[in-house]
Amino acid sequence: MKKKMMIRTLGCLLTMSCAAALLTGCSAKTASGENGQVVVYNWGEYIDPETIEMFEEETGIQVVYDEYETNEIMYPKVETGASAYDVICPSDYMISKMIGNNLLAELNFDNMPNAKANIGAQYWEQSQGFDPENKYSVPYCWGTVGILYNKTMVEEPVDSWSILWDEKYTDNILMQDSVRDAFMVALKLNGNSMNSLDEGELAAARDLLIRQKPLVQAYVIDQVRDKMIGGEAALGVIYSGEAIFTQRENADLEYVIPKEGTNVWIDSWVIPKNAPNPENAEKFIDFMCRGDIALKNFEYITYSTPNEAARELIEDEDLKNSQIAFPDLSQYANLETFTYLGEDGDALYNEMWKEVKSN
Repeated sequence: MKKKMMIRTLGCLLTMSCAAALLTGCSAKTASGENGQVVVYNWGEYIDPETIEMFEEETGIQVVYDEYETNEIMYPKVETGASAYDVICPSDYMISKMIGNNLLAELNFDNMPNAKANIGAQYWEQSQGFDPENKYSVPYCWGTVGILYNKTMVEEPVDSWSILWDEKYTDNILMQDSVRDAFMVALKLNGNSMNSLDEGELAAARDLLIRQKPLVQAYVIDQVRDKMIGGEAALGVIYSGEAIFTQRENADLEYVIPKEGTNVWIDSWVIPKNAPNPENAEKFIDFMCRGDIALKNFEYITYSTPNEAARELIEDEDLKNSQIAFPDLSQYANLETFTYLGEDGDALYNEMWKEVKSN
């Protein structure tokens, strides 16, 4: 937990640094010396602060760091150009949206040899679902979404999303406070695609979520991890990387991928078209793709790494072969990756999510 506090502190300090630089309008060279800076916009608690320090020491490039909680918070800041970032780490469907709206620069992989050498072929293939020619993104973390449950509070086998509608667990269920993740659960339970745009299927999923609502203790994001560790809930929808962390803290917790299928997600590094320091951005991404650096980030944040060189360096055999961190996806049916649904699709989901939350 000390590490978690360290990264929160680092994020706050670097965010203030970024704000100061943008407000004063100073140039990268003036602000940070001869080698300039790189302005990074990333998820909270999603990088080992030591890797940032190592990058600065090895390259002389100052890292200015800012954080966001959701793709939907990040996107407007990039779209409007109100803040100029060099490197961002969006999720799959948001990368598709950013490509479609001409917000991303094509990457020069000649300047990022570690990316091509160390990222596994299956992750480049998976990325083609949102970046068809692998021109704009470099995989950073990936994983699944499933159910985390406390074995001391749940007696029956957990293998289906349907347990999240069991009245026996009223006020002991945690759901993700995310429109796509919440609808994914309901759509999958109904046997539909989590990228459905069929209004009838979405209405049925909405009604299912409304029926579930009285059973839900809370709609949360990061707090799923903390509440489950503390024994405050019996069941929670969680990302696989968070599940690995929670099991380290509480041995009573188990993670499953439900039989109806789930989301296999991927977050990737991208460079916006308006990046003020694109060459430094490429150096930053390439550094994060180095095997030893990717290993440090994996051990710190516990989200699965697509970096095969990093996986080879894992010394803990149980972790190296973990079915949570590195599952054999061929064992599961109906796995999908989120796709961008278009503005009309987003509006439809958001309207139905409002109905769930307000009902």
